[in-house]
This record gives sequence, structure tokens and C-alpha cells, in this order.
Amino acid sequence: MLISMVSCATSSPSQVLLNELGMDETFITPLREKYLRPITALLYPDLGGACLDSHKAFVVKYSVHEDLDLSSHYDNAEVTLNVSLGKDFTEGNLYFGELSQDPTPVPKYIEIEHVGAQGLLHRGGQIHGALPIASGERWNLIVWMRSSAIRNQLCPMCNKKPELVEAEGFGDGFTEDLKDNVLGTVDLCSLW
Repeated sequence: MLISMVSCATSSPSQVLLNELGMDETFITPLREKYLRPITALLYPDLGGACLDSHKAFVVKYSVHEDLDLSSHYDNAEVTLNVSLGKDFTEGNLYFGELSQDPTPVPKYIEIEHVGAQGLLHRGGQIHGALPIASGERWNLIVWMRSSAIRNQLCPMCNKKPELVEAEGFGDGFTEDLKDNVLGTVDLCSLW
């Protein structure tokens, strides 16, 4: 049985959930398991990077006539992949503040230019957002990767013990017992 926590997050009207299009098992799950998890195991061992066992994936659209930007927020994920799928747009850089920082306002942050066909990995708990685009349209693939070994202990969104309910798909990442998840290392050379 898959379980989920009563959701702490909101969603944008300009996003499409990829599981609703049948893309979880054919695209996102293999991407997470075969390609991303070996990298996240090395970069994010403290976040359960070696045992990211679920995800939520969606495509979000930024447009001059719709959603221009995304204000400061945290993701409901241990690790996030954000890939700019492109289209023609100007401005709209991503910005990152400190970990566990109050989301409003973000007093100090660094800007990252989000170039088409490039992606970046970041901690879900790091405050971030997207500055307004000045023209055009930008589409992003977002994959929130989750570790039940981490989140079964404490919800990353509200910092409370999770209240679990049944859910479809991966729910909010509360899918396995802690004993099934062993944090470890990955030999990247053996993957090539």
C-alpha cells in the first residue's frame, strides 16, 4: 500500500503532472533510478540521496500573459531537478537563498541563469524562486525526488511527524519502511 501525507504544498494552474500523462513508469522512474540517484547519492548523502525512492514530476509554464515568476518557496522534496525545456524567453533567472531561511522576503540570494536544455539539482529545502520573465515563454521540467527514509521521520514542509493517509502513485514520498532504506555509497565507475 502506498501512503501519503496530508499535503502541505500548493500547485500552480500552469503546470501539468506527468503521472497523469502516464510518464512515471516509462520516463521519470527510470530517469530517477538509473541516472539521477547515483549522482544524488554522491552530492546529497545527508538528504537520502542514495535512497530517493519516489518523486513528483511536472512541467510548468511561465508566460508574459500568465505566470511571469514564482515567489520564494521550498519544494516538497529532498532533492529537486529543474530542467529548462526552452522556448524563447528573456530574463527569468532562478535565485537561491540560504537553507531553512524564512521565505519572505529573501534578503540575500544568488542568481542562476536558466538556459534552455540545461538543468540543475538543488536541495528541496533551500529557499528559491524564479524571477519574472520579460518576454516570451519558458517551460520547465521539475522533478521533486523524495526519500521515505528521511520523510518518514519528519515532514520537510511542516517539520512535524507525518500523518499518513492512503494515496495513489507515489503520494508525497512516504512509501516504504525505514528498515528497507539503507544509506550508502554508489560506485559511479560501475555504472558506465
